[in-house]
Amino acid sequence: MAETTVKGFFESLESKLNSDPSKIAGMDAVYQFQVGDDTFSVSMKAGKASVTPATASSPNCSVTMAENDFLEMIAGRLNGQMAFMTGKLKVAGDMGLALKLESFLKA
Repeated sequence: MAETTVKGFFESLESKLNSDPSKIAGMDAVYQFQVGDDTFSVSMKAGKASVTPATASSPNCSVTMAENDFLEMIAGRLNGQMAFMTGKLKVAGDMGLALKLESFLKA
């Protein structure tokens, strides 16, 4: 991945998801990511993704990670399931949505 910062990753995520709508087809969800000191909301509705650098009012799934762990995960050096099992990745809300994270984070 070319992104080396959390902010850079989320700034490019919206265009990546919208360039390949099959990755988010049928999804109707709002994810909230708390990565280090930054918070981002990712909304997926009607085949369109929207990313904002803000707290979601009512996310379906909330993800909390340290910045370094998140960067390791999106670079493919940290497995998402292993991060969850070891406490590096914390999830609140819909676990079914949490399982879909890897498919769209590697957009």
